[in-house]
Amino acid sequence: MRSRQSEEGADTEIDLTPMLDVVFIMLIFFIVTATFIREPGVDIIKPDAQKDSDIPSVAVLVAVDENNDVYIDNKQIQVPAVRATVERMRAENPTGPVVIQADEKADTGVVVDVMNQVNAIGANVSIATKQD
Repeated sequence: MRSRQSEEGADTEIDLTPMLDVVFIMLIFFIVTATFIREPGVDIIKPDAQKDSDIPSVAVLVAVDENNDVYIDNKQIQVPAVRATVERMRAENPTGPVVIQADEKADTGVVVDVMNQVNAIGANVSIATKQD
């Protein structure tokens, strides 16, 4: 009887194929459902604010650095080109807001010009601030 049990134990193997199939399907699921955030491409020091709200789905990030340069999608652009660039990027998610990340040393006039360009297309505009 012992010899028979030891022979059966030697022949059994664990089949990992179903487990690998499940892991592969889960990987595909997470890749497909992942949301990707577009970064402006510049580190911005955000000013403090009284109230800060979370933006659920960011469509476009516009950054204004301390040298008053405007960046969208890792590319420096001129202020008059903001409207066309944002319109092109909002084609993917027309209901998503536009978030402006302005450095605390940036000129207010440049930030207002960028806001006016975005408001001209009827987008929801938010200003990013530091969280406490």
